[in-house]
Amino acid sequence: MDDKRAPPPPSGESTRSVMCQLVNAEGENLGAAVYLPQNIGPPQLQDIVNQLLRNEDKLPYAFYIADEELAVELGTYMQQKNANVEITLRIVYQPQAVFRIRPVNRCSATIAGHTEAVLAVSFSPDGRCLASGSGDTTVRFWDLNTQTPMFTCKGHKNWVLCIAWSPDGKHLVSGSKSGELILWDPKTGNQLGTAMMGHRKWITAVSWEPVHLQSPSRRFVSASKDGDARIWDITTRKCVISLTGHTNAVTCVKWGGDGLIYTGSEDCSIKVWETTQGKLVKTLQGHGHWVNSLALSTEYVLRTGAYDHTGKTYSTPEEMKAAALARYEKMRGNAPERLVSGSDDFTMFLWEPTMSKQPKARMTGHQKVVNHVYFSPDGQWLASASFDKSVKLWNGITGKFVAAFRGHVADVYQISWSADSRLLLSGSKDSTLKVWDIRARKLKQDLPGHADEVYAVDWSPDGEKVVSGGKDRALKLWMN
Repeated sequence: MDDKRAPPPPSGESTRSVMCQLVNAEGENLGAAVYLPQNIGPPQLQDIVNQLLRNEDKLPYAFYIADEELAVELGTYMQQKNANVEITLRIVYQPQAVFRIRPVNRCSATIAGHTEAVLAVSFSPDGRCLASGSGDTTVRFWDLNTQTPMFTCKGHKNWVLCIAWSPDGKHLVSGSKSGELILWDPKTGNQLGTAMMGHRKWITAVSWEPVHLQSPSRRFVSASKDGDARIWDITTRKCVISLTGHTNAVTCVKWGGDGLIYTGSEDCSIKVWETTQGKLVKTLQGHGHWVNSLALSTEYVLRTGAYDHTGKTYSTPEEMKAAALARYEKMRGNAPERLVSGSDDFTMFLWEPTMSKQPKARMTGHQKVVNHVYFSPDGQWLASASFDKSVKLWNGITGKFVAAFRGHVADVYQISWSADSRLLLSGSKDSTLKVWDIRARKLKQDLPGHADEVYAVDWSPDGEKVVSGGKDRALKLWMN
């Protein structure tokens, strides 16, 4: 122990101190192992980590030993676990959000307007605007201040199955059951140009090119039941690249922060594409049934681009691009972007596609179809929703199982995270929404109110509000 940061145990009594090694979530050591007094707990560990990392502003951290959060002093922990004092304790530190999101607990508005089921809901990247898509073939924009409809956008010939905001917040694209895509101006509610045609069957998903790669936003990718994904340019409203190679329906698509596109399909594979010519980079195989859902560890910063909880606005596209790039790089750190896939085979895989074609982890435990997977905004957690009525929580870096949230009495359709990664929201066929507390691993809030199945939920990026929509045609806004 010749390291300066590891003083010998006080007065030769090694019984009073514990040898500890601080480790980050990726498993990298922070300094050398040190002897720490047994009366040290999370607050003191927080000071030590801030010192070792030379943080100018003190940041909050949570600490884990063997995947269990440390909430007591080290001595108490050692007694509870009957642990051997001679063995070095590996303590994992996890940065926590500096801001706190309060759980939503009341329905602040029920907004009528759609005449058929609400199939998709989404807040704008800055959280100030809200859009929905419905079986009544319309897209609607809502005024969050007055909680009334702002624009009803007509143009689709069939159900609106998916909607997606450009990460700069200037456009919304919607895809329908008849296969056309329409671009809307959220400020006026006007359709921009003619519908984009090309897909022969319905649109399953849409994802925009991240704003740190291109600002203002110009390109998005659509996935379809016809087995293709297509990249569109909104300035010409033409398909610029067709991504063909799947032998069955493409169910989901994500445009990653490193410029790659990931598609999941009913042919059981995930394909990785580059976006200059649309070349296939690699195919990820392993699932024994349809791939239903994909999620990226960087998804939250890709969705919000330059916007964060401070509400800062930007005057030029270049300024926005720089701010988005800084946020992306800070969130990603030195680790590769991770991808998770959920399938009809009841399992999930965790991948690091830029590093390997082999999955990093296979996650099993669900008893039925995995319908939706989603990383927490900080990338530390991963949640999955299943038709087995449960929501499961996993370690977002290792893929290790953490907890199961039970409470829904029917299929869970969709999940969404609070911006601080502390709370998780789920919407179910049982007509309720539920808010789960990640650190306490239990139900925080039960939100009944819908008259029928809840198909779509979203938690606004600013954390202030939740929206839900479903079979009862009503849109509900929830606040705290």
